[in-house]
Amino acid sequence: MHLFTSAFAVSRLRRDAAGQDLLEYALLAALIALVAYGAVELTGTNVNTVFTSIASKVGSAAGAGA
Repeated sequence: MHLFTSAFAVSRLRRDAAGQDLLEYALLAALIALVAYGAVELTGTNVNTVFTSIASKVGSAAGAGA
């Protein structure tokens, strides 16, 4: 009996296009969020490196002028 209800549920899901569309949109949203997170993480690291470099150069220039 359990096998029959599982097979019925699977066949019903295959016919239900709305459920499939919802799953596709969810996967697409997850992929976009993952790419956005990676881009922000990479950009944040690069910006931090630039500002650290600038701060170090300003600090050494201020120390050399004193």
